[in-house]
Amino acid sequence: MLTKSIPNLFTLGNLFLGFISIILAFNREAEWAAIMVIVAMLCDGLDGRVARALNVQSEFGKELDSLSDVISFGVAPAFIMYVVAFTDMPAAAAWIVTAIFPICGALRLARFNVVAGVPGYFIGLPIPAAGGVLCTLALFHTELNTIILVLSTLLLSYLMVSTVKYPNFKKVGIPKKAIWITPVVVAIAVTVAYYFPGTLSKMIFVPLLLYALYGLKKNVERLFPKRRRKNKSIDEAKSETGSM
Repeated sequence: MLTKSIPNLFTLGNLFLGFISIILAFNREAEWAAIMVIVAMLCDGLDGRVARALNVQSEFGKELDSLSDVISFGVAPAFIMYVVAFTDMPAAAAWIVTAIFPICGALRLARFNVVAGVPGYFIGLPIPAAGGVLCTLALFHTELNTIILVLSTLLLSYLMVSTVKYPNFKKVGIPKKAIWITPVVVAIAVTVAYYFPGTLSKMIFVPLLLYALYGLKKNVERLFPKRRRKNKSIDEAKSETGSM
């Protein structure tokens, strides 16, 4: 029974950190709020791996993970961005933009739970990656224009519900004998975050952003072949007309 509960402890840790992140954001501690989301991402990445290593996967764990993700990677990052960047906007616009992000995140998770995916890929940007980008992007609110932050929030929301394929690294497992290391990894991450909160958050922003931009690259690749085929068809039609 205890073995079956171990993955859920990581999931509940993810949920707890998301809740703390919201409180910290409310108290204008944006850097620490972002750190809580990042550590929650680590817990989220470990719960499934631990469950597979112990062979204790369950529908309960899957549903609990999705509910936790909505809070930690949907509501918390959106609220961080709202607090640091959107409060000077017209209230209705700020509320709508902020709400769109967790709504799209919830839709993304619901689709993930009921639609069979492509082996080795996620369909749509995973909500932990989107939330990680958003909460760390919020730390650059003094350097970036509010319009850029609004558009970035909407773009991340779209990528979550898009049909773009993203590489799935969750299948990289943990040997059963190495399970004991996972709490150590979390402890080390928390220690590093404690001593380098702002620096760590901004460093993590870069790889997360590159992963998110991968989807834009795929969208461009999907659009241009269609245009090329269309132009080719037009050229062929013109050549046929000329030959007549």
